[in-house]
Amino acid sequence: MRSLTITAIALACAATILSAPGVAYAAPTPTPTPTAPTSAPDLTPAPSSTPTSTKDLEAVREKLDALYHDAAVATDAYNLAEERTEEQSSQIVGLAREIVEGKARLDDLKERSGAAARAQYRGGGLPDEAQLMLSDDPEDFLDGAGRIRQGAQASKGLLAEMSRTQQDLEQYARDAAAQWSKLEANRETKAKAKKKVKEQIAAAEKLESELKKEEKQRLAKLEQRAAYKAQTTWLGSGILDEISGKASAEGKKAVAYATAQIGKPYEWGAEGPKTFDCSGLTSQAWAAAGQGIPRTSQEQWKQLDRVAVEAMRPGDLIIYNADASHVAMYIGDGAIIHAPRPGRTVTIAGAGSMPILGVVRPDK
Repeated sequence: MRSLTITAIALACAATILSAPGVAYAAPTPTPTPTAPTSAPDLTPAPSSTPTSTKDLEAVREKLDALYHDAAVATDAYNLAEERTEEQSSQIVGLAREIVEGKARLDDLKERSGAAARAQYRGGGLPDEAQLMLSDDPEDFLDGAGRIRQGAQASKGLLAEMSRTQQDLEQYARDAAAQWSKLEANRETKAKAKKKVKEQIAAAEKLESELKKEEKQRLAKLEQRAAYKAQTTWLGSGILDEISGKASAEGKKAVAYATAQIGKPYEWGAEGPKTFDCSGLTSQAWAAAGQGIPRTSQEQWKQLDRVAVEAMRPGDLIIYNADASHVAMYIGDGAIIHAPRPGRTVTIAGAGSMPILGVVRPDK
């Protein structure tokens, strides 16, 4: 774990490694110092082979960021709809089982009630006084009358139970209809989100495909510089001096799982084992640690316990952007592991390289 920490220090501080969420970089020989990053990437324009200005490329970078951000938001909506669809499908199956069992019980109650009614009918319809006068053995009559009263009470109980069972069946049917309506609504939401994701990613890929090789290289440097600047500002605040939390046993397991996924491709809607999106990685890492958490970054932000940035420890989740559209796992020494965006792989980056919304803790 210590070797991972030392590596993370260097990764969190070296300008060639602290990339924006969209870029993964190979580590040079590290210099372990958490608060003194090396110089920013060289953005000197290449010779005349790349006429596009730095200003134009910066506009492209901002446009790509916006497209991939919108794709991330749509991915979160898709994942949430998928999760709710599965829950509602399961509930509908459960309600259907309840209805089948309830109908069988109602049929049984009806049979028992009919048998009781037939037994009473065979007892005759004479008043008790007449039956007493005609009886050869008054004591036997009184015993029989007691049994009849007990049978009548049992019949009333059967009728009451039949009524309750019928009411339960009606409620199950109403609940099933409501869940079905929600299921259809979430299917529609999921379909719209899927379409939005594909549109945003396609637009981003088209924009990137129009760049020349040299322009793509310069764009990557711009992404590095933006991440470097954000991380340097974050580290420059002295925040790392205040963060000293130690990972819990479960947190160590979650970090180990996330670390083992480094290099695997990002894929929207994926939660392993070969590909991941951002919240697919964090949710599966904590599942591997024995702790179930919400599937999406927005629900992770809403439902998990929040802690101050200064109090975070390895294994905690850092939520990014004002709309909680991205999530990463803190691994210590100012570094994170995350699944950045389409076209990138699970990687280590600087915790401050993106705008932090807050920190949540899956375990206590």
